[in-house]
Formats: sequence, C-alpha cells, structure tokens
Amino acid sequence: MHNLRKGFPVLEQYTYLNTAASGLLPEKVWEFRQDHDLDFLLKASLLKENMGDMLTKVRESIGSLFICQPNRVALIPNFSYGMNSILESIDKPQKFLLLSGDYPSVNWPVESRNFEVVYAEINENLEENILKQIENEKPDFFAFSLIQYISGIKLNISFLKELKSKFPDLVLIADGTQYFGTEAFDFDDSGIDIALASCYKWMNAGYGNGFILFNERVEGKLKPKHVGFGSLQGKYKAHEGNFLGSFEPGHYDTLNFGSLKVAIDLIKEIGLSEIEARITELKDFAKLKFANAGLIDNWILERDSISPIFNICGNEDLYQKLRAEGIITSLRGEGIRISLHYFNNETDLGHLFNVLKI
Repeated sequence: MHNLRKGFPVLEQYTYLNTAASGLLPEKVWEFRQDHDLDFLLKASLLKENMGDMLTKVRESIGSLFICQPNRVALIPNFSYGMNSILESIDKPQKFLLLSGDYPSVNWPVESRNFEVVYAEINENLEENILKQIENEKPDFFAFSLIQYISGIKLNISFLKELKSKFPDLVLIADGTQYFGTEAFDFDDSGIDIALASCYKWMNAGYGNGFILFNERVEGKLKPKHVGFGSLQGKYKAHEGNFLGSFEPGHYDTLNFGSLKVAIDLIKEIGLSEIEARITELKDFAKLKFANAGLIDNWILERDSISPIFNICGNEDLYQKLRAEGIITSLRGEGIRISLHYFNNETDLGHLFNVLKI
C-alpha cells in the first residue's frame, strides 16, 4: 500500500480540496524540473539535441496509460490550443452539438466560428437530452466535457459507447481535463473519436503540457493546416503532411513535457486502479455527508456514477471561512466546489465537515 500523501508538501500546510482548479506538483516532478534546468544551464543546445527522444517517450507513455497507439497521440501545450487546432481542421459549414454551460474553452471556440450550433441542457435528463438533440438535429460533431467543471456531473463511458454505436458517423470530441488521472481509461474502447486534456489538474504534471488522442477513423474528417519545422521532427512524424505533425508545428519545451512523463511514471507506480479505488472511497464518503446535510441536489446524487467534484451550497462568506481554516476550495457557479484526489484522506474531509458543522 502506497503512502499516497508522500511527496506533496502542500498537504502539510493546507486541507487541499481544489484539484479541479489546479493539481499539486509532486516532489518527483519538482526534482526533475530542478535537474532539467541545471542541465540546460550547463549544456544549452547539447541538452536539446535529445529533445526528439524525450518527446517520443512522453508520447508513448501517454498512449500506454490510456490505451492509444503512440502514432495517434499528439502533444499540445494545453487543451485550448488543441481544441482550436482541431476546429481549424474542420471544413465548414458543419453542425455541432454542445452542452449548455459547458467549460468555456469547449464551447467558445466552436461558437466563435462559422458552425451551426445546437445545445443539450445539463439537468437530471442529461443523457436523454443529448439523444433527443442528436436524433432531431443530426449534428456532425458533439463536443463536451467528460466531467463538468462546475457541477462535477460525469458522462459515463458506457453511454458514449452506446452513442457511438447508434450514431457511428457522429464525431465525439471529449474534453478530459477534469477526468484523466481519476480512473482507468481505455481510449480505443471508449467510442470517443478525439479526446483532449491539459495535464495540470488530476495528472499533477504542472502547466504547459497536454495531449490529444485520435481514433484512426477521424483522419479523413479533419484537414489540419498547421505546419512548421517541428512537424517533421521525431518518431511517428517522418514525412511532410503527416497528420500527427500538423498538430505539433513548433519546438516543444522539454521541461514541461518531461514533467508530464515523470507525472505519468508516478501514476503508473501507484496504479490507476488504486487511484480510482481511493477516489471512490473518498467521494462516496463525502456524497453521503453532503446528501444528509442537503448541500447538493438530489438528482446529482441519484446518477449512476459521480465524479470526485462536488458543488455544495455556499457563498463568499463561507468560502472565506473555509480559507481562514486552511481549507482550499473554489467558488464556482452558485456554490463552492470541492474536489477530492487520491492524496486526500478522511482527516481532510473531517476538517471540512467540522467547519461546515455537518
């Protein structure tokens, strides 16, 4: 059994319940970053000569963790860059289905372009709303967050697989920024066509790194236009016009992407199954307490599965009270967002419950 709190010194100062805003930086990632920049200071271009090999290892680590062949893994600096790159690769006009109130970096880039857009409401009938809009509106693409950033509402992978089976021509584009790192995930078996994420939240990789996973069936539906010297550099990008290289046109920061590799190594060392089991214990415990206190909507509690993100009733005054007690959360929507990762424990939740008096 791992000591899941070891290597996160911030936990000695705070009750940190805010991974949905920013993940923690593990000591192992920090140590890599220290060593990397010392090497860069002393070696300059000699260090960067190995950039291609490092990025290949990062790509392969992502593919191994989430079950996607590395020649279908693109490295991006963040989700928003990747999302905009994908949208620029789609010929117009096309019709998009979005979720009302989804993360701005999902919806805004679609809405700012010349796409026809329809919406499904996020409520107790979420899956039915999605199905109805697809049947009635026949969109070409459905872009959505796997986990909603305000409410924590989660779309089950089983539902998405059924959706893809029923509507095989519909391209599913998933934002996994609030999802990847919380449970085991098999991309090739998910029904999702394109999955993107920034890795500074639940993967604890720091800022400036992310990835896109592509199903091979989407290449003919995207016409990426980005190109640069980086498009041909490294394994899996051997020729001009390479699909993967079109999403990686420039030089990449080995500090940030090396950090992602170390963070993935840590996830693999612990095991996604153990991480998932620990998160499940914590969120089930929290769910029961929040439900008994009437702090979250019943319909959210009744869903088949829930994420480790809760939005509880509370205002600025309560948020500041929690902060004064060393409990780190976020104000989101009309409440206070609580997010639980594997390094949290019952003592953290006990501190929260005591302050909330529940």
